[in-house]
Amino acid sequence: MKNLIKYFKPYIFWLIVLIAFVWGQANANLTLPDYMSKIVTDGIVGKNMDAVKSNGVTMLIVTLIGGLCAIAVGFIASKISTGYVRKLREETFIKVEKFSLNEFNSFSTASLATRVTNDMQQIQNVMAMIMRMAFLAPIMGIGSVIKAYHLAPSMSWIILVAIGALSCLIVMLFIVVIPKFSVIQKLVDRLSLQIKETLTGVRVIRAYNKDKDQHTKFNRTNLKSTNLNIFVNRVMALMSPVMMLIMGLSSLAVIWIGAYVINDGNLRIGDLLALMQYVAQTIMAFLMISIVFVMVPRVAVSFRRVNELLATEPVITDIDKPIHLPNKIKGLVKFDNVSFGYEGSDQPVLHDISFTAIPGETTAIIGGTGSGKSTLLNLIPRLYDVTKGVILIDGIDIRNILQSELRSHLGYIPQKASLFSGTVKSNVLYGDGNKKSESDLESAINIAQAKEFIDKLDDGVKSPISQFGSNVSGGQRQRLAIARALAKKPEIYLFDDSFSALDFKTDSTLRKALKKEVAHATFIVIAQRISTIMQAEKIIVIDEGRIVGEGTHQELLKKSKVYREIAQSQLSATELMENK
Repeated sequence: MKNLIKYFKPYIFWLIVLIAFVWGQANANLTLPDYMSKIVTDGIVGKNMDAVKSNGVTMLIVTLIGGLCAIAVGFIASKISTGYVRKLREETFIKVEKFSLNEFNSFSTASLATRVTNDMQQIQNVMAMIMRMAFLAPIMGIGSVIKAYHLAPSMSWIILVAIGALSCLIVMLFIVVIPKFSVIQKLVDRLSLQIKETLTGVRVIRAYNKDKDQHTKFNRTNLKSTNLNIFVNRVMALMSPVMMLIMGLSSLAVIWIGAYVINDGNLRIGDLLALMQYVAQTIMAFLMISIVFVMVPRVAVSFRRVNELLATEPVITDIDKPIHLPNKIKGLVKFDNVSFGYEGSDQPVLHDISFTAIPGETTAIIGGTGSGKSTLLNLIPRLYDVTKGVILIDGIDIRNILQSELRSHLGYIPQKASLFSGTVKSNVLYGDGNKKSESDLESAINIAQAKEFIDKLDDGVKSPISQFGSNVSGGQRQRLAIARALAKKPEIYLFDDSFSALDFKTDSTLRKALKKEVAHATFIVIAQRISTIMQAEKIIVIDEGRIVGEGTHQELLKKSKVYREIAQSQLSATELMENK
């Protein structure tokens, strides 16, 4: 757990201060029964009002000091727990941002979100509670037993019996309740996953009338979580009345036996009342200890889940002595016998891929579903790393380049266009907004064919974009994603089927504008539509992870069976004859 402890170092001083205030609070609580005993014995029984007043004033001052210490303890405990969790959440978020797609495949999105939110909140709440109790309870418990022993040694066995009963109760709770907390957190993960699945797939769910099935599926998990929480809460709720029963029986035993001891002249009435207070304080101390014993394993589950994230080292990292790229590069991309397989998979997805993408030309990649096209493109920005072979940019292995430098020269448009909450302008300038002018913004929007629909928005480029771009259509999202890459002005563009939501007219106009305005750049385009890539200087045909054809549209129609089959499925006989 070194990953977690190191973030606590800035709060060591405050922890020492907290312990000092806890000590003051505990001593104030332990002193009060002594003054009460003097008020009763010397003042009331001894009929000495001066003793009542002096001890009463002292008791009031001690109570105020104890209260101020308790307030300080609560304040410092909150400061430490919130500060520690803030830093822990920040470090966890930074670590998650560094994950490659391999790590994201290991942790579900719902689990990552739960760990950064729910588990962190659990750690914060329990830490604050434990810091208030973990130091106070032992001091109060041990101090109360010592004080009670000095008052009436012959009656100390009552406290020992009560402590034995409480210890048995705590052990039973530990055995029964603790294992359930890990199961509860897993169910929280599953609930989060099902909620996200339902919300993101709501259109499909409604289209297939599967609302009831999704409800049943969610309700099954929800019911398990509810029943488990009810069981844990019932057991926890049972703890308090059982402890109160033990406290009541102990107090009754003190009064019963104390009456005989007072009758024998070995105990004063005030001391009997003080003894009852010390018994109550001992019971309360053990109640706090029992809560700590229950909370520590519960928060340990959250700590373990957070630690799993922090202890996970990304597979893709920068080397110690990287090669630095110049501010402007040529953008020559070369795949040299590249193979790739997913972690844990026996079969590679890509086999011995070799080709070169030349600046100023469009290199198109086409193939059937599941042929490995998107995976191939994801290797260039190092979202995955090759398992064999090498990818070179201007003759440099991309693994020898800092990831930040590599990606600064790439304009990546994913298959599913992702927008962020903000405005049209903030999304288009997302790649490098601080360095771009209004003319760069306008140029990117014009080339991406997004100006027409942006001008129709109430506030133009200042119009709001909802989370995930839910307030614009699929085609509009794609055009904004393309504009975002164009505004960055990179040397290498990676289009992952980024024209699929565009109509043929917009597709054609956009490609012509790209060819004219950004002719110097390297274009690597994945497409499903033949019409999108017919004019490409080089077309690479992928089938089952292997290159089975390479050339121009006309060349591939003659020599590639796979490409010809794709073309025949999309183009009419007349169009095929025209292109031969």
